[in-house]
Order: sequence, then C-alpha cells, then structure tokens
Amino acid sequence: MSDKKRIIELLCPARDYNAAVAAIDCGADALYIGASSFGARRGATNSTEDIARVVAYAHLFGVRVYVTLNTILYESELRDAERLALRLIECGVDGLIVQDMAYREMNLPTELHASTQVCNMTPEGAKFLEDSGFTRVILERALSLDEIRAIRRATTVDLECFIHGAICVGHSGRCYLSRSQSTRSGNRGECSQPCRLTYDLTTERGEKLIKNRHLLSVKDFDLSEHIGELIDAGVMSFKIEGRLKDDNYIKNVVSYYRRKIDEALSLRPDCRRASVGRSEIEFTPDPRKSFSRDGGEYMFLGKRAGVASWLTPKAVGEYVGCVATVDRRSFRLASRTQLNAGDGLCFISHDGIIGSNINRTEGNSIEPNRIDGIRPGMEVYRNYDHQFTQSVERSRIRRAIDTECRVVLSEDGIVAQYTDVEMLSVTVRRSVSLERSKSEEKMRSVAQEQMAKSGDSIFRITSVTVEGAEWFATAKLLAEMRREALSLLASQRAERRLEHDIRTDDGTARYPERRLSPQHNVVNSLARKFYTRHGVEHIVEGLDTWRTTCGERVMESSYCIRREMGECLKQGAKLRDRLYLEHGRHRYRLEFDCQKCRMSLIDCSENR
Repeated sequence: MSDKKRIIELLCPARDYNAAVAAIDCGADALYIGASSFGARRGATNSTEDIARVVAYAHLFGVRVYVTLNTILYESELRDAERLALRLIECGVDGLIVQDMAYREMNLPTELHASTQVCNMTPEGAKFLEDSGFTRVILERALSLDEIRAIRRATTVDLECFIHGAICVGHSGRCYLSRSQSTRSGNRGECSQPCRLTYDLTTERGEKLIKNRHLLSVKDFDLSEHIGELIDAGVMSFKIEGRLKDDNYIKNVVSYYRRKIDEALSLRPDCRRASVGRSEIEFTPDPRKSFSRDGGEYMFLGKRAGVASWLTPKAVGEYVGCVATVDRRSFRLASRTQLNAGDGLCFISHDGIIGSNINRTEGNSIEPNRIDGIRPGMEVYRNYDHQFTQSVERSRIRRAIDTECRVVLSEDGIVAQYTDVEMLSVTVRRSVSLERSKSEEKMRSVAQEQMAKSGDSIFRITSVTVEGAEWFATAKLLAEMRREALSLLASQRAERRLEHDIRTDDGTARYPERRLSPQHNVVNSLARKFYTRHGVEHIVEGLDTWRTTCGERVMESSYCIRREMGECLKQGAKLRDRLYLEHGRHRYRLEFDCQKCRMSLIDCSENR
C-alpha cells in the first residue's frame, strides 16, 4: 500500500513455530523470535530452518519477523554472529534486534532495531541511534508518557514500546545482579532472575527493617488502557513480552491486544494496522486469566509507589473475593463467585501466600486440595481458570484476508478474477462452449455459492459479482477455477517482497557521552570501533568480563524501595540511615539519586 497513513504494529513474541502461528492467527502484525544463539532468552531458540518456516507463513499476511540477536558479543563470537545474521537475512527476516554495536559495524543488509538492552531512555540517545543508522529504537519500560513524547519530539525514527508482560526492575541492559551472584548474565541471555528472590532490608548498623520479602519484584505491565495515548505520542510498534510463554498465553493476550489496538485505530483515520487479515476466535480474551503478576502501569504516569509485589513474584491472577469462614475441609467466600473444580487459587495475607487447587464446589462452599493455612479474612485470587483454559485450547482460530471475486460467463467460456484487500489479483480462464442456462437466477446463485467458498485457504471471500448468468457452467468447473485462483493468489502473496527501511551509518553522529563506563557493555573490538568513530574518547571494558562486580553498580532502577515503603527522601523521610539489601552472602548498598529519581545497587558482597 502506498497511502500516507501512519502504520501501527502489534508486535508479539514467538517461542517457536507453533507459537508464531498462534500469534499470527490471533492478529499479530509482527513477531520477534530467537535464533539458535545470541538471543537474550536462552530458553527460546530456533533453527534458521524453523525461522524460515515462520517467515513464509508470516509474509502471507504481511506480518514481519524480527530476530533477537540481543546479547553482547565477545571477541571470539564476532565471526559466528555475523554468519548467523547473514543466514537469517537469507531466510527473509525483516530485521534484527540487537544490543551490541558490533552489528552496526558489520554493514548488514537489513533493518537494525536498537534493543531495549541499549537502555533507550533519553532524546539524545534515541537521536544518536537514528543518526547512526538504526531503523527503530525500542524504549526502556520505565519511561513515562511525557518522556516518550520528548523522545518523539527529538526524533523521526520508529519507536517501539512494551505494553504487556514482565518488567525488568533494573534498567534494561544495565543490570548485573545475576552476574554478581553467579556466572550467569542477563546480557548474555542467562539471567537467573535474582530480582524475584527474597531479601532483607537492613541499616548500616545491622538493624533489619524488612525481612524475607521480594523487595525487587515488581508487578507486570499492562498499558492496554493507554494505547491511544501512545499512538498520539508517536509510538508505532506495541510489544507484548513473553518469548517463554506457552501457546494459550499467546492466543489470549494477542487476541486481547488486537482488539484494543483496533479500537484505537477506529478513532484515528490517519492510522492503519501494519498487516492484513481478520482473525476469528471462539473465546473472549481476558489477560487476567493468563500469567500475570497483578499488572499495572509501572512508571508510565510518573514515578510512584505501589508497583512492587513484595509477597510473591509469582502469578497471582484475578481477584475473586475474601474468605468468610473455614471448616475442616472447605471454606466459603464472603461474596458469591463462580469457581469450578480444577481452578487454581492463591490465598494472600500479610504473612505470605498459599496456593491450592479446587477439588469440588457446592454452592458457595469450596473444597480445596489443601485447607492448611487458609483463614478468614484472606484475599483470594484465581490464577488458573480451568474452563477458560479449555475454551482457549479448543477454540478454532483462523486468520483470513478479505478478497472479492468477479466471474464472467459467456458463450465462449469463463473468466474468474480474485482481488484481495491489497489489490493483489489473479485471473483464471476456461475456454469452453457454454449453453444457455435455464434460470439466470439459479445460475447466479450457484456461481456465487461456489466462488465464495474459501475452504482452508488464507482468504475470506467477501463478495462475488456474477456477469453473464444467462450462460450455464457446472458447479464442478467453477469450484475447480476457484481453487486454482486462490492457490495462485496465495503464491503471489508468498513471492512478493515487503518493503524495508535499511539505513547506513556515515559516522558523523556524535555519541552523547565522551567516556563509556563498564555499564555500557563494550566487550569487543567492533563495538569499540563504532563508539570511537562516533566521538567517544575513553572506553572501560564491559562489566560482564570482570572477575568480580564488588564495588560496582550492578543495577540502576526507576523503582525505589524508599518510595515504595513511604520513606522517599524528597518527601520528608524519617528514615535517614544508609540502607542495604541482603540475600544469603550477597549484600548491596542502596544509593538514591533524588534528582533523577533513581535507585542503584552497589555490590558489597566481598566486604562482609
């Protein structure tokens, strides 16, 4: 299409080929998927052959496929990384999502998207990436709406943001908490998720203020009510997190956001979706019924408290009520709620969380498979809805492209033309002698019925125009022509090339900083060359290569424990002691930059 409308993209995760097909069928405009290596999710890898299969199916609908090569690269890996990138480009992928600037130095013939691991938080940083040849900048999840607007004002590059799923509490690409506790690094695709562990909050004197709580575990993201604001702010790609999630999660969450984005687009005639094909599903999507840590807006509306989940890092689910009474085998809720055998429940109190499944229900009486620890007053959440999950699993899902048909009957033969919504068209002819039909009305009806069938094709025939119904053609012949035409149209869609915005780097852009710290993740000669070409004068080797992280900042975050506990230093906090987080032998000093409203963790483990 050559219209001037703004293109809006729903970008969805794909763990593997099956998840990719599910996402496409439920309405994804684009996918991001991991390759065999160099991706930030070691548990979500795919061969180039499988990615080629994904590309082939995706491109039928104009759905783009981006591959995540977003780990930092050691010197010994540069050649293998370049080979893999070139193989992926040969497979037809539409872009590479990268963190390491070594890829920029490889002059790869594809779009490069600057991963969120580049820690894209400022207008200056985004403008630099645009000027140095990146097609897209993927924004850090901690940004507010105003900060996104500021980046848009400074740039014209495509902006992508996360709208749903888990949040890294540390600024992306600048977290070394996992590396400080083991050899596993998030920048190498092996994060051990220590932010989901329990910690004690202590003072310098050793006083324990909070014990055994998940003090770094934040709630998941849910910006579904802000899609319109983000479009108006200049975001064009809306990203769902979840490359390790199962197919049911993909079907439910993708279907939900397809509807939310379509609603926003219906109010904005200057915008259109990035791919074609309408999705048909047989369930009502509800993201609360998939894995969720009680989703929220995080810092989208500004720095605020209430974004953490200190009691549990696990999926809590949807709130269903409060325990009213408990007997030897069952409990009752204070309000009547429809629960079913097989559902999973969470019981939450100030002392912690208990999980249980439902064995049976009778009226408002619920018999769980364990009753120990359940007490009146506990809040109850359903984190597994058995009936809903079955409905998703059993739902027939189909995505089809609206197509019109025009069939012309004449004494000398039949001409059938099929044209889809993107004006791709095929014409099939049969040179046969036709006799006069006995009933024009009946012939027209038969022709419309036959030419409107689409079977298991990727097309939905929305209208059939019949000319020359005074001539008779058999239903068998019409069906044969229809099948041939739809097959040719599918082949035409498969063979066409999507347009890309491949940019080069002339080296004239100046990086906003003259000195790069260990947190900038420069660990190879190509990345050094890139930054040097762009005016950087001093580069410290990336922290991931260091023997120890002791004494170094291992996390910077827009989340603040002081703010969360009501002890913000900018708001007259009574607690003025220096604070530490402790987990086993690991200890971290908390530093607070009140001007930027950020918290940092300094590794003090070897000083204990």
